[in-house]
Amino acid sequence: MLYSVIRCLTHFPLFLVFSLLLVSCSTDRPEGKTEAEVLYKEALKLMDEGRFILATEKLNSLRSQHPYSYFATHAELLQSDILFKQENYVESASAYILFRDFHPKHEKITYVIWRIAESFFNQLPETFDRDLSPGVEAIKYYQELIDKYPGNEYFAKAKEKIQQINKSFEEKEQYVADFYFKTKVYDAARYRYLNIMKNFSTQSLLDHSAIRILKASLKLNDMEGCKKYAEKFSKMVSEKTSSQMSEVAKTCI
Repeated sequence: MLYSVIRCLTHFPLFLVFSLLLVSCSTDRPEGKTEAEVLYKEALKLMDEGRFILATEKLNSLRSQHPYSYFATHAELLQSDILFKQENYVESASAYILFRDFHPKHEKITYVIWRIAESFFNQLPETFDRDLSPGVEAIKYYQELIDKYPGNEYFAKAKEKIQQINKSFEEKEQYVADFYFKTKVYDAARYRYLNIMKNFSTQSLLDHSAIRILKASLKLNDMEGCKKYAEKFSKMVSEKTSSQMSEVAKTCI
């Protein structure tokens, strides 16, 4: 069959053979006023199709061949988006931060900051008993959106995410403090509960921690501390817990 095709082609003029070969090997490319625009559109299409390696190759070509093009900056942001879509959140956070630092007045700056925060948020573990340090960075950038760009499209979502992360922090602090208390390491437990009283505001958590601080002080035979904390936290807890604290404080003698 192949032999017959080749034999047939020998009867065509040489230029026509080359034209047929070029048409058969070509692929449709998006339209654009410049090659940089075409490369960018190709990368965007490839990313949408999930072909991230090929998309990155197109962006690398754009940046190396047309470094001063209008689309070179767009290519930087698109590369960050590719890393995010690949769930390479450590790398995407770094890429978005770099973009933010070099283009602080970019028209999509709120989107960039949102994606930085989301990159850190997505690094958080599923359970609160593991490392929650990415949450600190996530809150930092969510808060930047709230403080610097009030009313932006991510404003409400940023507040929700901050509350969600803080809830995980609270759960972890209580988990650790309760663990020390249950294992009778009362000095460490009291330290953790005091930290909760200082840094959190959820009423049920404050009530729980205040009572445990007094009980830990009693276990440590720190009667002065027991009295001091009973007085200090009496106005921070609910009325019911305040009454319970008063009963515990009576034993601090």
